[in-house]
Amino acid sequence: MPRGEIMPEPLLEARGLSKVFATTGAWTRRLHVAAVTDVSLQLYPGETLGLVGESGCGKSTLGRLLLALIPPSAGEVWFAGHNLSALPPAQLRRLRQKMQIVFQDPYSSLNPRMTIRQILEEPFIIHGLGNRADRREWTVTLLREVGLAEEALHRYPHEFSGGQRQRLGIARALALKPQLIVADEPVSALDVSVQAQVLHLFNELKGRLGLTYLFISHDLSVISYVSDRIAVMYLGRIVELAPRQHYARPGLHPYTEALLEAVPVPDPAYRRPVPRLQGDPPSPIHIPPGCPFHPRCPEAETICREIVPEFRQVAPDHWLSCHRR
Repeated sequence: MPRGEIMPEPLLEARGLSKVFATTGAWTRRLHVAAVTDVSLQLYPGETLGLVGESGCGKSTLGRLLLALIPPSAGEVWFAGHNLSALPPAQLRRLRQKMQIVFQDPYSSLNPRMTIRQILEEPFIIHGLGNRADRREWTVTLLREVGLAEEALHRYPHEFSGGQRQRLGIARALALKPQLIVADEPVSALDVSVQAQVLHLFNELKGRLGLTYLFISHDLSVISYVSDRIAVMYLGRIVELAPRQHYARPGLHPYTEALLEAVPVPDPAYRRPVPRLQGDPPSPIHIPPGCPFHPRCPEAETICREIVPEFRQVAPDHWLSCHRR
């Protein structure tokens, strides 16, 4: 941001957000899974914040926490100046019109027993908006927004391809004119060529409708294409947060560097070096002491095994959790 420009108020803010799930293990022993640990971040109006990390690191759980779909174990979520945890149910219900989600699987996120018209009309009916004629007009407009024809209204989800179904999921998310959309791995189940079309649609809708996105993916190349800022998550913690362009510079978290090394290079003559990152992430039931990344980090030192690094600002707009950086 240029010097002297006033930072706008965040549309969405997480403050010390944590989520621990209790489960039953062998011999009925109670186990605790730390899915999200002490996450603080801000999402500003009109921006796309990318959230990237390996499968199982807590990305989807964080997305659901931010939408108040599940309660946090600790911390707070603020949306448009409201503490979501403190709102009465009726007020939270009204606020939900401004927060929507696009799910990962376009095959299971649409009710197979409902027509597309019924699926798209459902949000209007739930919130008591419009009459039958209004809802018909609104559903046709939604289909056009995502590049589908009016004739789709009378068909069922199984009659559409994966990319078309995801467009329908996006249309449903747009129905109540939200300010914020959480896109939870929205292209991971699609072919590469279809991914590009859906990503372009997300960008087009953002510019046309003034949307704000939290875009979740395990693919750093996808995240880099759509995001203004990128948050890197590992084992329930945000380990790096910076503008997209910063990820082309040195001084990144070792885990971020490993993710960048894993991005495919479209050159058949390219020979990828031996990955520095070895092994699998530790279990969230038994998180190691110190930095949670140290068992896999090629640069780990004694301090990394003993003390959790502070999530601190290392440069303008660049936050990092690493003893070595």
